[in-house]
Amino acid sequence: MKILVTGAAGFIGFHVSKSLLQHGHKVIGLDNINDYYDVNLKFARLKELGITKEDAEKHNVITSSQTTNKNAFQFIRMDLQDREALPLLFKAEKFDVVCNLAAQAGVRYSIENPETYVDSNIVGFLNILECCRNNNIKHLVYASSSSVYGLNDKIPFSTDDTVDKPISLYAASKKSNELMAHTYSHLFNIPTTGLRFFTVYGPWGRPDMAIFLFTKAISENKPINVFNHGNLERDFTYIDDITEGVVRICEKATKKRITDNQLYKIYNIGNNNSVKLGDFISEIELNLDKKATKKMMPMQPGDVERTWANVDELIKDYNYKPNTSLKKGVQSFVNWYKDFY
Repeated sequence: MKILVTGAAGFIGFHVSKSLLQHGHKVIGLDNINDYYDVNLKFARLKELGITKEDAEKHNVITSSQTTNKNAFQFIRMDLQDREALPLLFKAEKFDVVCNLAAQAGVRYSIENPETYVDSNIVGFLNILECCRNNNIKHLVYASSSSVYGLNDKIPFSTDDTVDKPISLYAASKKSNELMAHTYSHLFNIPTTGLRFFTVYGPWGRPDMAIFLFTKAISENKPINVFNHGNLERDFTYIDDITEGVVRICEKATKKRITDNQLYKIYNIGNNNSVKLGDFISEIELNLDKKATKKMMPMQPGDVERTWANVDELIKDYNYKPNTSLKKGVQSFVNWYKDFY
């Protein structure tokens, strides 16, 4: 298949692109390479996919990988908000499937920079939906987030739960994506699948994520901020488990869903396990052979105390359940961090 992966220079988009290529698909990666965090990490990810920094810096120009066979991976630097360039790309390339992983990430950042989230996560997503509508896209797979559960206190989180109490604009933008996708599925018969990711971590991860911040600080003998005085639990999900789920969903034909009138679907992708923040930090300490200096802090605005994914629907429909242990996942990240930095 020919698949568009947006956010291809990002953490999850990079891994998904790499896996789709290994599965024999042709992938065009799209990213605007914004400076929310160090762009050199984004260029380094693209280099792994065979795209030079010089080529990646060009705007609205498709460039081909220097390492994959038969131009299997190509890249274009483009904004999803570009209502002129994006439709032209869809018309020219005739994608089979769209995997939309591009978004402005970060809960805290959304409190300080709300306009960025509306531009990227809502305007950009609308443009993707319109392009899918007008170009006979067989399936739109898109990233949602566990943050949509907001103040939900029912554990574990199920896709059947009501999610109308988001506590950050980031979460609200992701819930908006799900509502918009439902509308387009209903009106225009487009199969859409939203994936609620739970605390993704692993090699090539974002510098603003907890495991990255903790590993960097402990390595440099600096204190780490432990929010809510350590009383947090997360369903930490290793990147390979996320990638496997995304690829399976991209690959599975949607004809039966069209026949069964199940055009709109939502899945949790998480490790189906809630881990205490202290245990997470201990695993990092073990791999670094260093103890952390902990600075206990109050709860951050927009944060939640606990997350835990019910993945029954993922198991039922795709015979898949994420299962990478925290021990293995943290070890992989720390090894990558040491090598890369």
